[in-house]
Amino acid sequence: MPVGEGLALYTAAIDAAALGLPLLEVGTYCGRSTILLADAARAAGVTALTVDHHRGSEEQQPGWEYHDPTVVDLEVGRMDTLPTFRRTLHAAGLEDHVVALVGRSPQVAAVWGGQVGFVFIDGGHTDEHANGDYEGWAPHLAEGGLLVIHDVFPDPAHGGQAPYRVYLRALASGAFTEVSVTDSLRVLRRTGTGI
Repeated sequence: MPVGEGLALYTAAIDAAALGLPLLEVGTYCGRSTILLADAARAAGVTALTVDHHRGSEEQQPGWEYHDPTVVDLEVGRMDTLPTFRRTLHAAGLEDHVVALVGRSPQVAAVWGGQVGFVFIDGGHTDEHANGDYEGWAPHLAEGGLLVIHDVFPDPAHGGQAPYRVYLRALASGAFTEVSVTDSLRVLRRTGTGI
């Protein structure tokens, strides 16, 4: 995540934390964005939640552009970013402010019983995964809470289209109003019901 987008994410997290509800991230990877949410959560006395299966998304698998062989568990032969994520939180001194929910986002969302004040969608970039993250977590977003979507590229030449389509869907629902745009990061506020 570029610095400008990171600062916009942090600003949105600080804003949403004022609701006194947890801040939720979908797509932890190794924890860079989690640190931003955790610091905002710490400052407000709330908790940052981060959901990921830690097996990597499509573009992080062997043979793809963003594959990192250093996060492959040699025993099972699959990606496992959880140990790196834990080290990242430890190094930042923010372990006490984060709850890591290890699993697939729609499954975790289905058993989550409460509201959140912030939903950051930055998981898988297929339509199936992006829509699953939105459909699973947007219903848990409180009135006035923020929905943040990363990797929104209106021009297909610049990136995948699934996050862009979720962004358009959220706006078309009438339940969200755009707050800010920073490069590929979109911040929307829940101003109505539905998804």
